[in-house]
Amino acid sequence: MSDRSEFGAFLIGFVIGGLSGAIAALLLAPQSGEETRTQIKEKAIELRDKTSESMGEAYSQAEAAAQEAVRRAEALLAKAKEAARELQQRGQKVLEEQKAHLSGAAEPPSAGTEGESA
Repeated sequence: MSDRSEFGAFLIGFVIGGLSGAIAALLLAPQSGEETRTQIKEKAIELRDKTSESMGEAYSQAEAAAQEAVRRAEALLAKAKEAARELQQRGQKVLEEQKAHLSGAAEPPSAGTEGESA
């Protein structure tokens, strides 16, 4: 997440720095108005192209990060399902053991053992 915010800050700084530098260069250069307008147009086109390229890179990085997040989420889901399945199996085993234990304790003593003492 930090990489994305750092890249966003870099991109904003890049655009603002490019605009500031272009404006300063145009205003301080000794040339005619026609030459200045031509330079402004060329710099605007160049800046637009660089911005488009940077945005394309940012989009690619965001898409890759989203795919990685989906992959990790799927892996975590698979682990959670497996853990739930194991817990269910353990619970079923304990339940069966307890049923067997309780049914064995609930059976009355056999008639042969009581009759012998009388």
